Amino acid sequence: MSDDTKNPATLLVHAGRNPLDNYGVVNVPPYRASTILFSCLDELEGHDPEHRAPRYGRRSTPSSLAFEDAVAALEGGHRAVVASSGLAAVTTALLAYAKAGAHLLVADTVYGPSRDFCDTVLTRLGVVVEYVDPLIGADIAHKLRPETTAILLESPGSLTFEVQDIPAISRAAHDKGVAVLVDSTWSAGICSKPLDLGADVVIHAATKYFVGHADATVGVIVGTREAWQRVKNTALQLGQNVGGDDLYLAMRGMRTLAARMARHQETALAIARWLKGREEVQRVLHPAFPDCPGHDIWRRDFTGSSGLFTVELKKQPRAAVAALVDGMSHFGIGFSWGGFESLILPTDPRKIRTATPWTGTGTLIRLHAGLEDADDLIRDLERGLNRMTGAAA
Repeated sequence: MSDDTKNPATLLVHAGRNPLDNYGVVNVPPYRASTILFSCLDELEGHDPEHRAPRYGRRSTPSSLAFEDAVAALEGGHRAVVASSGLAAVTTALLAYAKAGAHLLVADTVYGPSRDFCDTVLTRLGVVVEYVDPLIGADIAHKLRPETTAILLESPGSLTFEVQDIPAISRAAHDKGVAVLVDSTWSAGICSKPLDLGADVVIHAATKYFVGHADATVGVIVGTREAWQRVKNTALQLGQNVGGDDLYLAMRGMRTLAARMARHQETALAIARWLKGREEVQRVLHPAFPDCPGHDIWRRDFTGSSGLFTVELKKQPRAAVAALVDGMSHFGIGFSWGGFESLILPTDPRKIRTATPWTGTGTLIRLHAGLEDADDLIRDLERGLNRMTGAAA
């Protein structure tokens, strides 16, 4: 593949594979490996600071190297590191910058399990975690301390979709030698490039859009040269790795990522626009809409959107919410997102927010628009809202 290939649609077809290395096979095979043999003592003792040569299954395999190369190319990073899940990618990246007495700043909208890790494991290790308003921007400079080592962002937040000002936050952080880590799962390497915006580390729950088919859990971390080495060392110390079969599924999913993301975006926007016209709806939390927090930043820093957004309904009793959710034909009830299937999930950010209390008065329903026909999904939602209204009467 030419080094000047920038278009994600083309890059995703070719990155991380060289068929001639695998007897002309188009797809990198799933290498299932623990022991890797060496031809001689010199090869066994060879120095490999960049970890380019498979030496042991836990360290790397042709499968992990191929997937890491593809994601790093997509994000424009130096190298990537795989992890066993999206959460494992977040925790590994955080541990790369955590130490007893360190101070971490975390956007108040991060993924709940990421927050739980900060509140439990990191706190037990003597790390001071402080949550901040996701819309803080350059004012984060006032939160930095001499012992601050990293800032964790998730842009947009996966429940309430605040878009963070990564360039402003990164400038303030780098003035003090602080690293910026961004969970960019929502953008899937397509809609936004956090490294280009100033971040040091980009984190993906590849389980979601990269895999795209709800059949594997994979995480991946991309970094600048200095950040990658730090994260890679931490991943090795933690024993992070991913099996060849899951990596194969992630690589297969990436080949169609650009096409799928375009469809996710189109369908989600069609549903979101329809929902804005419904009397049951107070507002739609989608970064493409002007009333979504951080919309202006989204317009500046993003090239599009994905299939995930939240709708705030007028306050509903639980029975009415159950009537909506339980009777859906095309929207499944379940955690995760990013697959071909549409999902619906009631959510309540008040349970986890601390720095910026959630002030919404309605009932939040998070939706993921899959690859079904948009009109069919809208009809499913229309029937659900009618059931909800009937149950609330």
